[in-house]
Amino acid sequence: MTTANDNTDSDTPTQKEMSDDEKLARFSNAQDTVNKYAMGSMAVGLIPLPVIDIAALTGTQLKMLQTLAKQYDIEFSKEMVKSLIASLLGGVMPVSAAASLASMMKFIPVIGQASGMFSMATMGSAGTYAVGTVFIEHFESGGTFLNFEPEKVKEKFKAVFDEGKIFVAKLKEGNSKHENQAPA
Repeated sequence: MTTANDNTDSDTPTQKEMSDDEKLARFSNAQDTVNKYAMGSMAVGLIPLPVIDIAALTGTQLKMLQTLAKQYDIEFSKEMVKSLIASLLGGVMPVSAAASLASMMKFIPVIGQASGMFSMATMGSAGTYAVGTVFIEHFESGGTFLNFEPEKVKEKFKAVFDEGKIFVAKLKEGNSKHENQAPA
C-alpha cells in the first residue's frame, strides 16, 4: 500500500525538498484554511436544531482536516480522523460538554434557542480553530494522522481553544463595526 508520501511521481515536494518560502506559504495557507473553517463553524452554530448542529460542526471539522491533509500531502481517512477529533475533544471534557449543553439549550423555546445558538457559534468556532491549529503544528513537525496522539496535545488544545475564543470575539467585533458603519 502506498501513501501520499510514497508517491515518487507526485508534483508535491516532500518536506525536505521544500524551500523556506514554500514552507512559509504552505503554513500561511493552512492558517487561512483554519480561519475560514472557524468562521464557517460560527455559522453552523446558528443552526437552530439541537444535535443537527453538532453533526454539521463535525462535518465542517472533517472537511477542514481533509483540506489541511491535502495541503500537507498527508493521507486522509474519514473514519480515523473522526475518531481523532472525538478523542481530542473528549480529552478536554469541559469543552465538549459545553458544546453539547449549548446545543441542547436550543430545545428551550426562544430564550434557550437564542442563547444556545450564540453559545454554540462561539464554542464551535473556537473548537474548530483549536482542532485546526493543533493539527497544523503536528503536520509542521512531520506528523501524520497515524501518529497523532490526542492525549499528548490536551494542554496545548485547551490553550489554543482559549485563543479560539479570542479569535471569535475579534470576528464578532469586526462584523459589528462593519454593520455600524454608515454607507459612504
